Amino acid sequence: MAGSAPSTVVGTGDEDIAVRRSRLRLAALLLGMGTLHFVVPGPFMRIVPPALGRPRFWVYLSGVAEIVSGALLLSPKTSRLGGTAAAATIVAVYPANIQMALDAGLPRTTKALLIWLRLPLQAPLVAWALRHARGR
Repeated sequence: MAGSAPSTVVGTGDEDIAVRRSRLRLAALLLGMGTLHFVVPGPFMRIVPPALGRPRFWVYLSGVAEIVSGALLLSPKTSRLGGTAAAATIVAVYPANIQMALDAGLPRTTKALLIWLRLPLQAPLVAWALRHARGR
């Protein structure tokens, strides 16, 4: 059809435009969140489960994991590894999300409710990362 956009991106093999955009959005999310772990570590340190100890260590480690995952997702050549690393990272930091919800208390305020609603939203994030781990 005249005027319709091509379904592949020049220079990236057979990668579909929608896949490329999705991959780059996930990369941006991970790179941004990973960077925040170093720029403003305080909020992340507060949600490290006390049983783990050494909050700064875990915040920096998870920040590095998010940045590495995001960086790997930037290239189609490393995106499968990036998707796998991203899924693993999202699962690994889930205890901090649980801790944040527990610290917020019962969802009696809008803020607490939103924090609790974040918990089930982690599943679609993992699925998103796994789609890229499978090359889709």
